[in-house]
Amino acid sequence: MLIKDICSSITDGSHNPPQGIDTSSYLMLSSKNIFDDEITLDQPRFLSKEDFENENKRTKVKCGDVLLTIVGTVGRVAVVPNNLPSFTLQRSVAVLHPDEDVCSGRYLMYALRGKRSYIESHSKGVAQKGIYLKEVSGIDLPVPSKEVQEQIIEKLDKMNSIIKSRQLELEKLDELIKARFVEMFGSPVSNPMFWKKRTLKEVCIKLNDGTHFSPESFETGEYKYVTAKNIKVTGFDFTNITYVPEEVHRPIYERCNPELGDVLYIKDGATTGIAMVNTLEEEFTLLSSVALLKQNRTIMNGYFLTALLNNEDMYMDIRNNMGGAAITRLTIAKLNAIKVIVPPIELQKQFADFVTQVNKSKVVIMNIRKLQ
Repeated sequence: MLIKDICSSITDGSHNPPQGIDTSSYLMLSSKNIFDDEITLDQPRFLSKEDFENENKRTKVKCGDVLLTIVGTVGRVAVVPNNLPSFTLQRSVAVLHPDEDVCSGRYLMYALRGKRSYIESHSKGVAQKGIYLKEVSGIDLPVPSKEVQEQIIEKLDKMNSIIKSRQLELEKLDELIKARFVEMFGSPVSNPMFWKKRTLKEVCIKLNDGTHFSPESFETGEYKYVTAKNIKVTGFDFTNITYVPEEVHRPIYERCNPELGDVLYIKDGATTGIAMVNTLEEEFTLLSSVALLKQNRTIMNGYFLTALLNNEDMYMDIRNNMGGAAITRLTIAKLNAIKVIVPPIELQKQFADFVTQVNKSKVVIMNIRKLQ
């Protein structure tokens, strides 16, 4: 069935949101508050009672409605629970009012999650992608009987519970690494242990970025085309990875050649400041949004440098010195000038060994999650 036949109404939030005020009990949320099966109230826009009532005439969000992000990171979907205060929405979120006689909100949420790739592929835009309500209303979903829907929901809820439990275990392991770093090295900004400081230029034998000309890429090919979207604190994310041929890859790689153990660092865009160790032995092509930090391994360990750059104090210090308006950006010159602590390499290697052991535990948890 088409979504328009499943829902009594489909609308999006305000296209011209009113000016917010310092604080109130009247909230306006956006796509940054909507995650899969989760709605947060972090940093909402506070409205006056009058503005809220005017905006609420459009969305009329109620318990059991389904919220879908349609601008920016499209395709995240959640059901409105009964324990949230009233709120209205900006246009980055669509609200779907399901006909409960036909389809429950929770089943609709899961069905839409299964259409994520379709929603992403039908999004349009350059700076910020979005999908129109007309296209959303035309999405075709399987809608079995209410009895079968409940059976599907029960199974998927159990799976979700297991996944969240495993995710919590992974997050605790990440926190363990952060705590170990602080225990061994202190804050890299205030530097209470008085470690010697050097610039990134001094601790790297090469520091540059990928191609500044976006080549045509393909769904299959010889070399992975890695951009900022593929770089996460937890490692590579090859969801929707594309490829480039040898003739495109070779001249780029001759200038910017990431090797196993080097550090990759996002220097352009909303996720600027995220670092990770390259775990690939194969060659791949980098876009300019990612910098290659090829550290001098006699004085700087890759896992230590990654943890250092991802340290919250260091991360905030770097981002506070970035330029750019709509997009935050670090130039290679600014990267070269960043000062980092340089503890003895033996101590860095002790930390790297600890990270390696923790990562092995994370792999075990992720494999268990896949089996379940």
